[in-house]
Amino acid sequence: MYQSLLLKRTAIYTATFFLVILRSMLSCAATSETSALASSGQVHGTQRTTQPIVTGTSVLGIKYKDGVMLAADTLCSYGSMAKYKDARRLVAVNPVTLIGGGGDYSDFQAITDLLQRNALEDKCLSDTLYSEELSTECAKEIWNYLRSVMYNRRNKMNPLWNDIVVAGFANDGSTRTPFLGFVDKIGTTYEDTVIATGFGSYLALPIMREKYREDLEEGEARALLEDCLRVLFYRDCRALNRIQIAKVTADGLLISDPYELDTSWNSASFVTPKGGIDGDGGW
Repeated sequence: MYQSLLLKRTAIYTATFFLVILRSMLSCAATSETSALASSGQVHGTQRTTQPIVTGTSVLGIKYKDGVMLAADTLCSYGSMAKYKDARRLVAVNPVTLIGGGGDYSDFQAITDLLQRNALEDKCLSDTLYSEELSTECAKEIWNYLRSVMYNRRNKMNPLWNDIVVAGFANDGSTRTPFLGFVDKIGTTYEDTVIATGFGSYLALPIMREKYREDLEEGEARALLEDCLRVLFYRDCRALNRIQIAKVTADGLLISDPYELDTSWNSASFVTPKGGIDGDGGW
């Protein structure tokens, strides 16, 4: 009986020994495979966007007599290639607020999804079923919320690579006033009567500031934005002459279908550039 008990214990110890060896071998194999995949770039830890890939360029905004107007082209570039020519970058996030975004397009889609989810949640939790009685966030509240979102993501070293223009109306007590605000990827914000992002802040903003008046009619504001986008198409290699224009008034908001601007390349500086290829390239 003693011998049989000894044999059983020996068998148990032997099985345990082989299980430990087998587990150790499997663990080493898994570690080696993970190291090989990591060295080949197939396995990563937490990833961060260190550089935008698919990007949109300038967004323009202006206040006029009856409300606020935004404009942007529909091009998203993959690096330096004009790849996506129907990327809509003016979006309604609720019935009274528009946003326009430049920078990384996937991050802009994430922002619009977040804001539209918030609007839907507010609607679902509302005390009424009638849209005219809903308490909707005004443009200034959306702007303040985006400032917190951008600053939060910046502090996590994982920013949303966008410059956002917010347009709509701000509720100042019993009155509603036109609102136009800007938020960048690190949470910097400001309000103004004219705003431009991207290359437009260099080329379009001076034109808008020169021609801006508080009593601009809708047609004048639209013509001014079209002129600025035309200049950007001539001078910005990430711009396109296929554009959208959106407006927010007391009656609601409207986003146009994309359309093409009339352009002309007959300017003397385009036809005969100063640094001509026929000469030595000098001025």
